[in-house]
Amino acid sequence: MKLSVIPAFGLAAAVLGGTAFAAKPVPPLVSADWVAAHACKPGVVMLDVRNPIGGGNVQTYMHGHVPCAVYSNYSQNGLWRKDVDGAPGMVPPVAELETLIGGLGIGNRTRVVIYTAGTSATDMASAARVFWTFKYLGDNNISILNGGYAGYVGRGSTPAHPVQAGFVKPVETRFVAHVRPRLLATEAEVERAMKAHVPLVDDRPSAQYLGVNLAPVDTRPGTIPGARNLPESWLTVNDGGVFRTPADLAGLYKAAGVPMAGRQINFCNTAHWAALGWFASYELLGNKQAKLYTGSMSQWSRNAALPVERQVR
Repeated sequence: MKLSVIPAFGLAAAVLGGTAFAAKPVPPLVSADWVAAHACKPGVVMLDVRNPIGGGNVQTYMHGHVPCAVYSNYSQNGLWRKDVDGAPGMVPPVAELETLIGGLGIGNRTRVVIYTAGTSATDMASAARVFWTFKYLGDNNISILNGGYAGYVGRGSTPAHPVQAGFVKPVETRFVAHVRPRLLATEAEVERAMKAHVPLVDDRPSAQYLGVNLAPVDTRPGTIPGARNLPESWLTVNDGGVFRTPADLAGLYKAAGVPMAGRQINFCNTAHWAALGWFASYELLGNKQAKLYTGSMSQWSRNAALPVERQVR
């Protein structure tokens, strides 16, 4: 693929004038055309979080990225997720996240678009988890690039939209969190929800949900008793980088026995796949009571006092 290269430069202009998009409703998904039209504009930051889950890394970013995009490695422990007592999907301390985000040139009024490689639903979950983190910290000025970088560049020998090579150094700014604890479910809250028969949504593959396979981060096979299974691979078209429409999601939720409204807690092994499920429920279907259990099965299965349901032995 030939690159339409735009020279790298700093983001001082992008950080300034961050009020440009703050007053307008921000859609959860934006198109490649929208990104191409708004990249490098004042008050806008494109956040590239490609990582090994989707076959990307900083070298991939250096080879080509959305113009003016800054890079952050989603997979690096301690940045967007943190290993706590064997549970690798926990939320880092708020002060650390404020420093991380501000260091990327993102302030409270910056318009942010997150993108990953767009190779699979699992890969798109990287963007969804970063999106959830911003929401948890009180930021509403965020979207995900639907289709990811793969959709942005297209399949031709020449990129469908402008591409920039090299590293873009962000201009550090200040980001102040306004935490929304209602978006985060704790282990104790999940236990109470289980007893109260609140819908618990297991976004893992069915083999893990049923207890056929055990994920390396879990200690016991199976799921939280009473959980419904809605695999993350269902949530994007052909398990790719494009999200399904709300109408299509509605049919899949019905098939899985998952309600589209009311209290709901998404989980998986490390709150990676579950972030995609939460995004589908909270943003695409509008269920503002959906929560994410960041401890997920890696935490739950380690507590011998908590039950695990295994349907296949």
